[in-house]
Amino acid sequence: MFIKKIGIDLGTAYTLVYIPKRGIVINEPSVVAISVLDNKVLAVGDEAKEMIGRTPDSIIAARPLKDGVIADYRTTESMLKYFINKAVGGMKIFRPEVMIAVPAGITSTERRAVIDATLNAGAKAAYIIKEPIAAAIGADIPIGSASGHMIVDMGGGTSEIAVISLGGVVANTSVRIGGNKYDTAIAEHIKKKYNLAIGDRTAEEVKIKIGSAQFLPKEEKLSMDVKGRDMISGLPRTVTVNSDDVTEALQNELQSLIAAVKSVLYQTPPELSADIMDKGMVLSGGTSLLRNMDKLLSQATGVSAYVADESLLCVARGTGIALENLESYKRSILSAK
Repeated sequence: MFIKKIGIDLGTAYTLVYIPKRGIVINEPSVVAISVLDNKVLAVGDEAKEMIGRTPDSIIAARPLKDGVIADYRTTESMLKYFINKAVGGMKIFRPEVMIAVPAGITSTERRAVIDATLNAGAKAAYIIKEPIAAAIGADIPIGSASGHMIVDMGGGTSEIAVISLGGVVANTSVRIGGNKYDTAIAEHIKKKYNLAIGDRTAEEVKIKIGSAQFLPKEEKLSMDVKGRDMISGLPRTVTVNSDDVTEALQNELQSLIAAVKSVLYQTPPELSADIMDKGMVLSGGTSLLRNMDKLLSQATGVSAYVADESLLCVARGTGIALENLESYKRSILSAK
Protein backbone atom coordinates (compact mmCIF):
# COMPACT_ATOMS: atom_id res chain seq x y z
CA MET A 1 0.00 0.00 0.00
CA PHE A 2 1.41 3.41 -0.96
CA ILE A 3 1.28 5.90 1.86
CA LYS A 4 0.44 9.33 0.53
CA LYS A 5 -0.47 11.21 3.70
CA ILE A 6 1.24 11.41 7.08
CA GLY A 7 0.27 13.45 10.15
CA ILE A 8 3.07 14.29 12.60
CA ASP A 9 2.85 15.62 16.14
CA LEU A 10 6.35 17.07 16.37
CA GLY A 11 6.67 17.33 20.12
CA THR A 12 9.50 18.53 22.32
CA ALA A 13 9.50 15.24 24.25
CA TYR A 14 7.89 12.74 21.83
CA THR A 15 7.11 12.60 18.12
CA LEU A 16 3.98 10.72 17.05
CA VAL A 17 3.22 9.75 13.48
CA TYR A 18 -0.33 9.08 12.29
CA ILE A 19 -1.28 7.40 9.03
CA PRO A 20 -4.95 7.61 7.90
CA LYS A 21 -6.81 4.27 8.30
CA ARG A 22 -3.87 2.82 10.26
CA GLY A 23 -3.73 5.17 13.23
CA ILE A 24 -0.59 5.95 15.25
CA VAL A 25 2.33 4.01 13.73
CA ILE A 26 5.25 5.68 15.55
CA ASN A 27 5.48 7.05 19.08
CA GLU A 28 9.14 7.70 19.91
CA PRO A 29 11.14 10.28 21.89
CA SER A 30 12.25 13.42 19.99
CA VAL A 31 15.91 12.66 20.64
CA VAL A 32 18.83 12.39 18.22
CA ALA A 33 22.31 11.01 19.02
CA ILE A 34 25.11 12.63 17.00
CA SER A 35 28.79 11.77 16.69
CA VAL A 36 30.87 14.86 17.52
CA LEU A 37 33.81 13.68 15.40
CA ASP A 38 32.11 13.51 12.00
CA ASN A 39 28.70 15.12 12.74
CA LYS A 40 26.88 11.90 11.77
CA VAL A 41 23.46 10.92 13.14
CA LEU A 42 23.97 7.67 15.09
CA ALA A 43 20.50 7.01 16.48
CA VAL A 44 17.02 8.56 16.61
CA GLY A 45 14.01 8.01 18.90
CA ASP A 46 13.97 5.19 21.46
CA GLU A 47 17.55 4.14 20.80
CA ALA A 48 18.83 7.72 21.20
CA LYS A 49 16.85 8.31 24.40
CA GLU A 50 18.56 5.32 26.00
CA MET A 51 21.84 7.23 25.53
CA ILE A 52 20.78 10.44 27.36
CA GLY A 53 23.11 11.06 30.31
CA ARG A 54 25.19 8.01 29.40
CA THR A 55 27.26 9.15 26.41
CA PRO A 56 31.05 9.56 26.15
CA ASP A 57 32.47 12.92 25.02
CA SER A 58 32.41 11.82 21.39
CA ILE A 59 28.58 11.46 21.27
CA ILE A 60 25.86 14.01 22.01
CA ALA A 61 22.29 12.81 22.66
CA ALA A 62 20.06 15.87 22.42
CA ARG A 63 16.50 17.04 21.80
CA PRO A 64 16.49 19.18 18.62
CA LEU A 65 13.25 20.92 19.69
CA LYS A 66 13.03 23.30 22.60
CA ASP A 67 9.74 24.61 23.98
CA GLY A 68 7.85 23.24 20.98
CA VAL A 69 10.00 24.91 18.29
CA ILE A 70 13.11 23.97 16.32
CA ALA A 71 16.30 24.74 18.25
CA ASP A 72 18.62 22.76 15.96
CA TYR A 73 17.52 22.85 12.33
CA ARG A 74 19.84 20.22 10.83
CA THR A 75 19.16 17.66 13.55
CA THR A 76 15.38 18.23 13.29
CA GLU A 77 15.58 17.58 9.57
CA SER A 78 17.48 14.30 10.17
CA MET A 79 14.89 13.30 12.76
CA LEU A 80 11.96 14.06 10.44
CA LYS A 81 13.63 12.15 7.61
CA TYR A 82 14.02 9.13 9.92
CA PHE A 83 10.36 9.21 11.03
CA ILE A 84 8.96 9.78 7.50
CA ASN A 85 11.09 6.95 6.06
CA LYS A 86 10.11 4.64 8.91
CA ALA A 87 6.41 5.44 8.37
CA VAL A 88 6.47 4.88 4.58
CA GLY A 89 8.59 1.75 5.03
CA GLY A 90 11.06 1.93 2.18
CA MET A 91 8.44 2.99 -0.42
CA LYS A 92 10.45 5.86 -1.85
CA ILE A 93 8.47 6.08 -5.14
CA PHE A 94 5.87 8.44 -3.70
CA ARG A 95 6.75 11.44 -1.60
CA PRO A 96 3.99 11.78 1.00
CA GLU A 97 1.99 14.88 1.94
CA VAL A 98 2.83 15.71 5.53
CA MET A 99 0.93 17.73 8.09
CA ILE A 100 2.80 18.93 11.17
CA ALA A 101 1.26 20.29 14.36
CA VAL A 102 3.04 23.34 15.81
CA PRO A 103 2.42 25.56 18.89
CA ALA A 104 -0.17 28.29 18.21
CA GLY A 105 2.22 31.00 19.34
CA ILE A 106 5.16 30.31 17.01
CA THR A 107 6.54 33.07 14.81
CA SER A 108 6.45 33.08 11.00
CA THR A 109 10.21 32.37 10.95
CA GLU A 110 9.77 29.33 13.20
CA ARG A 111 6.85 28.16 11.04
CA ARG A 112 8.97 28.53 7.89
CA ALA A 113 11.73 26.46 9.54
CA VAL A 114 9.27 23.60 10.21
CA ILE A 115 8.00 23.69 6.60
CA ASP A 116 11.51 23.76 5.11
CA ALA A 117 12.72 20.94 7.36
CA THR A 118 9.68 18.81 6.39
CA LEU A 119 10.14 19.38 2.65
CA ASN A 120 13.89 18.69 2.87
CA ALA A 121 13.13 15.51 4.83
CA GLY A 122 11.26 14.09 1.82
CA ALA A 123 7.70 15.45 1.87
CA LYS A 124 5.92 16.38 -1.38
CA ALA A 125 3.83 19.04 0.36
CA ALA A 126 3.91 20.36 3.92
CA TYR A 127 0.95 21.70 5.88
CA ILE A 128 0.97 23.32 9.28
CA ILE A 129 -1.85 23.04 11.80
CA LYS A 130 -1.97 24.76 15.19
CA GLU A 131 -1.64 22.30 18.06
CA PRO A 132 -4.80 23.35 19.95
CA ILE A 133 -6.90 22.84 16.78
CA ALA A 134 -5.29 19.46 16.07
CA ALA A 135 -5.81 18.43 19.72
CA ALA A 136 -9.47 19.48 19.59
CA ILE A 137 -10.05 17.52 16.35
CA GLY A 138 -8.30 14.48 17.85
CA ALA A 139 -10.41 14.75 21.01
CA ASP A 140 -13.61 14.60 18.88
CA ILE A 141 -14.58 18.20 19.63
CA PRO A 142 -16.86 19.58 16.87
CA ILE A 143 -14.64 22.62 16.18
CA GLY A 144 -16.74 23.79 13.21
CA SER A 145 -19.86 24.49 15.31
CA ALA A 146 -20.89 28.02 16.34
CA SER A 147 -20.15 27.24 19.95
CA GLY A 148 -17.18 27.78 22.25
CA HIS A 149 -14.88 24.86 23.09
CA MET A 150 -11.88 25.16 25.37
CA ILE A 151 -8.85 22.90 24.97
CA VAL A 152 -5.77 22.77 27.19
CA ASP A 153 -3.04 20.79 25.41
CA MET A 154 -0.15 20.05 27.75
CA GLY A 155 2.95 18.66 26.07
CA GLY A 156 6.61 18.22 26.92
CA GLY A 157 7.74 21.73 25.98
CA THR A 158 4.63 23.92 25.89
CA SER A 159 1.06 24.12 27.12
CA GLU A 160 -1.40 25.46 24.57
CA ILE A 161 -4.65 26.90 25.90
CA ALA A 162 -7.27 27.94 23.36
CA VAL A 163 -10.94 28.69 22.91
CA ILE A 164 -12.15 27.50 19.51
CA SER A 165 -15.35 28.39 17.66
CA LEU A 166 -16.33 28.00 13.98
CA GLY A 167 -13.05 26.25 13.17
CA GLY A 168 -10.83 29.11 14.36
CA VAL A 169 -9.00 30.14 17.52
CA VAL A 170 -10.87 32.96 19.31
CA ALA A 171 -8.60 33.35 22.34
CA ASN A 172 -5.37 31.56 23.09
CA THR A 173 -2.06 31.59 24.85
CA SER A 174 0.98 29.39 24.57
CA VAL A 175 3.17 29.05 27.66
CA ARG A 176 6.52 27.32 27.75
CA ILE A 177 5.53 25.08 30.63
CA GLY A 178 5.40 21.35 30.06
CA GLY A 179 6.60 17.94 31.14
CA ASN A 180 10.28 18.85 30.70
CA LYS A 181 9.99 21.87 33.04
CA TYR A 182 8.24 19.63 35.59
CA ASP A 183 11.10 17.09 35.37
CA THR A 184 13.68 19.85 35.97
CA ALA A 185 11.68 21.19 38.95
CA ILE A 186 11.53 17.67 40.50
CA ALA A 187 15.29 17.15 40.03
CA GLU A 188 16.03 20.59 41.60
CA HIS A 189 13.73 19.90 44.57
CA ILE A 190 15.33 16.49 45.28
CA LYS A 191 18.78 18.09 45.02
CA LYS A 192 17.81 20.82 47.52
CA LYS A 193 15.91 18.63 49.98
CA TYR A 194 17.91 15.40 49.91
CA ASN A 195 21.33 16.54 48.59
CA LEU A 196 20.90 14.00 45.81
CA ALA A 197 21.64 14.68 42.14
CA ILE A 198 19.39 12.79 39.72
CA GLY A 199 19.09 12.86 35.92
CA ASP A 200 16.15 13.96 33.77
CA ARG A 201 15.08 10.39 33.04
CA THR A 202 14.88 9.56 36.75
CA ALA A 203 12.94 12.78 37.41
CA GLU A 204 10.48 11.84 34.65
CA GLU A 205 10.04 8.38 36.19
CA VAL A 206 9.33 9.96 39.61
CA LYS A 207 6.74 12.29 38.02
CA ILE A 208 4.94 9.43 36.23
CA LYS A 209 4.99 6.94 39.12
CA ILE A 210 4.17 9.12 42.13
CA GLY A 211 3.51 12.65 40.82
CA SER A 212 0.31 14.54 41.65
CA ALA A 213 -0.87 18.09 40.91
CA GLN A 214 -2.48 18.26 44.36
CA PHE A 215 -1.38 16.99 47.77
CA LEU A 216 -2.85 13.53 48.28
CA PRO A 217 -4.68 12.51 51.48
CA LYS A 218 -2.46 10.66 53.97
CA GLU A 219 -3.86 7.21 53.16
CA GLU A 220 -3.32 7.67 49.40
CA LYS A 221 0.26 8.99 49.53
CA LEU A 222 2.68 7.28 47.13
CA SER A 223 6.42 6.81 47.53
CA MET A 224 9.36 5.31 45.64
CA ASP A 225 13.09 4.77 46.05
CA VAL A 226 15.22 7.09 43.94
CA LYS A 227 18.87 6.42 43.14
CA GLY A 228 21.35 9.20 42.40
CA ARG A 229 24.67 10.75 43.38
CA ASP A 230 25.16 12.18 46.86
CA MET A 231 26.08 15.88 46.50
CA ILE A 232 28.43 15.81 49.51
CA SER A 233 30.25 12.48 49.32
CA GLY A 234 29.92 12.09 45.55
CA LEU A 235 28.95 8.43 46.07
CA PRO A 236 25.79 6.68 44.82
CA ARG A 237 22.89 6.81 47.30
CA THR A 238 19.20 5.88 47.46
CA VAL A 239 16.47 8.00 49.09
CA THR A 240 12.72 7.48 49.47
CA VAL A 241 10.70 10.25 47.83
CA ASN A 242 6.93 10.64 48.29
CA SER A 243 4.15 12.25 46.25
CA ASP A 244 4.14 15.38 48.48
CA ASP A 245 7.74 16.08 47.42
CA VAL A 246 6.65 16.06 43.78
CA THR A 247 3.58 18.24 44.39
CA GLU A 248 5.72 20.71 46.32
CA ALA A 249 8.35 20.77 43.54
CA LEU A 250 5.70 21.55 40.90
CA GLN A 251 3.91 24.41 42.69
CA ASN A 252 5.51 27.29 40.74
CA GLU A 253 4.95 25.67 37.34
CA LEU A 254 1.35 24.71 38.19
CA GLN A 255 0.55 28.25 39.38
CA SER A 256 1.89 29.65 36.08
CA LEU A 257 -0.30 27.16 34.18
CA ILE A 258 -3.39 28.20 36.17
CA ALA A 259 -2.60 31.88 35.46
CA ALA A 260 -2.39 31.10 31.71
CA VAL A 261 -5.74 29.26 31.73
CA LYS A 262 -7.35 32.17 33.61
CA SER A 263 -5.92 34.68 31.10
CA VAL A 264 -7.57 32.83 28.19
CA LEU A 265 -10.89 32.67 30.05
CA TYR A 266 -10.52 36.43 30.66
CA GLN A 267 -10.06 37.09 26.89
CA THR A 268 -13.07 34.93 25.92
CA PRO A 269 -16.23 36.74 24.69
CA PRO A 270 -19.22 36.35 27.09
CA GLU A 271 -21.31 34.13 24.76
CA LEU A 272 -18.46 31.65 24.40
CA SER A 273 -17.75 31.81 28.15
CA ALA A 274 -21.30 30.59 28.74
CA ASP A 275 -20.68 27.65 26.36
CA ILE A 276 -17.46 26.75 28.19
CA MET A 277 -19.22 26.84 31.56
CA ASP A 278 -21.75 24.34 30.16
CA LYS A 279 -19.28 22.00 28.47
CA GLY A 280 -16.15 22.38 30.59
CA MET A 281 -12.56 22.39 29.31
CA VAL A 282 -10.90 19.39 27.69
CA LEU A 283 -7.34 18.46 28.68
CA SER A 284 -5.04 16.69 26.24
CA GLY A 285 -1.34 15.89 25.90
CA GLY A 286 0.89 13.67 28.02
CA THR A 287 1.19 16.12 30.93
CA SER A 288 -2.62 16.10 31.39
CA LEU A 289 -2.13 12.55 32.75
CA LEU A 290 -0.46 13.91 35.90
CA ARG A 291 -2.68 12.79 38.80
CA ASN A 292 -5.40 15.32 39.78
CA MET A 293 -4.49 17.83 37.04
CA ASP A 294 -8.19 18.02 36.07
CA LYS A 295 -9.26 18.61 39.71
CA LEU A 296 -6.63 21.33 40.19
CA LEU A 297 -7.78 23.30 37.11
CA SER A 298 -11.47 22.81 38.00
CA GLN A 299 -10.98 24.17 41.52
CA ALA A 300 -8.78 27.06 40.38
CA THR A 301 -11.11 28.31 37.62
CA GLY A 302 -14.59 27.10 38.56
CA VAL A 303 -14.89 25.44 35.14
CA SER A 304 -15.14 21.65 35.07
CA ALA A 305 -12.17 19.91 33.38
CA TYR A 306 -12.03 16.52 31.68
CA VAL A 307 -9.06 14.55 30.39
CA ALA A 308 -9.68 13.49 26.78
CA ASP A 309 -9.68 9.78 25.88
CA GLU A 310 -6.15 8.72 24.88
CA SER A 311 -5.07 12.30 25.58
CA LEU A 312 -1.47 11.50 24.60
CA LEU A 313 -2.56 10.78 21.01
CA CYS A 314 -5.02 13.66 20.44
CA VAL A 315 -2.70 16.00 18.49
CA ALA A 316 -1.31 13.24 16.24
CA ARG A 317 -4.79 11.88 15.54
CA GLY A 318 -6.05 15.41 14.85
CA THR A 319 -3.31 16.05 12.25
CA GLY A 320 -4.23 12.80 10.47
CA ILE A 321 -7.97 13.52 10.47
CA ALA A 322 -7.39 17.10 9.22
CA LEU A 323 -5.12 15.82 6.43
CA GLU A 324 -7.74 13.27 5.36
CA ASN A 325 -10.38 16.01 5.24
CA LEU A 326 -8.36 18.94 3.93
CA GLU A 327 -11.38 20.63 2.36
CA SER A 328 -13.42 20.62 5.59
CA TYR A 329 -10.60 21.97 7.71
CA LYS A 330 -9.22 24.40 5.12
CA ARG A 331 -9.75 27.44 7.32
CA SER A 332 -7.87 25.92 10.25
CA ILE A 333 -4.80 24.89 8.24
CA LEU A 334 -1.89 26.93 6.94
CA SER A 335 -0.59 25.30 3.79
CA ALA A 336 2.77 25.60 2.14
CA LYS A 337 3.70 23.63 -0.91
